[in-house]
Amino acid sequence: MRDYGRPIEFGTFITPSALDPERTVALAVASEEAGLEFVTFQDHPYQPRFLDAWTLMSWVGARTSRIRISANVHNLLLRPPAVLARAAASLDLLTAGRVVLGLGAGGFPQAAEAMGAPVRTPAESGDALAEAVTVIRELLDTDASGGVFLDHEHHPVRGAKRGPAPMQRPIPIWLGVLKPRGLRLVGRAADGWLPSLARLDGGAAALEAGHSAIDAAARAAGREPRDIRRLLNVGPDAARPDVLADLATRHGVDTFIVTGDDASLIAELGTRIGPETRALVAARRAG
Repeated sequence: MRDYGRPIEFGTFITPSALDPERTVALAVASEEAGLEFVTFQDHPYQPRFLDAWTLMSWVGARTSRIRISANVHNLLLRPPAVLARAAASLDLLTAGRVVLGLGAGGFPQAAEAMGAPVRTPAESGDALAEAVTVIRELLDTDASGGVFLDHEHHPVRGAKRGPAPMQRPIPIWLGVLKPRGLRLVGRAADGWLPSLARLDGGAAALEAGHSAIDAAARAAGREPRDIRRLLNVGPDAARPDVLADLATRHGVDTFIVTGDDASLIAELGTRIGPETRALVAARRAG
């Protein structure tokens, strides 16, 4: 049994379709109207059928007033972290503190390389992800003095100025990682873990192993494991109160990001699935 006792929250994972942009934005607006906490989007800059994630996130930020916005997750092969930091801070200011940075080492490397991305081994991609977190944290730390100097192999910074200062201090960073090295990075430096249930080889057992690795790294870094958000991308078939309550109270998940571009499912998340899940979790915690 693993339950960090955090509030249970919900979000959606929307396909940023360039073929039907109005529907894409309408689904994001529907997520806010349903009372959900987050709306997230795929980030595949090499895919011409998709809208650019940052452009879409900015448009959604202007069309909403409460829901928090994130990529799920940004592809660092094509998103230099220094520029990503400036973009995140800018949108955070424009949306009154509603931006989250979801980061990944970079899926579909061949497609990214076709767009001019660097060629990296899996180990190098892991190194680059760790460097990116440091770059973003440093550039957005406007309380520190002087420029930022980081002698990194993949993301060097040679005296860049800090800022702009975001509204959130700091902007939360979630990592979409699965390997032990990435999990340790979550524990020592990130604010959330964002895997997908369909990609967890071993299901709940893999969740347990991931949480254990994150917790150990957090404690070694002097952090409280409970302070790290535990998210999970789940498909519509798993979006049932009993299943979600089990994932929360037995396997440590506190935030469910439901995939699928279905307005009726989004409404049901707000009116039935979310409230019933929270009620089940509250009852189990009380018991």
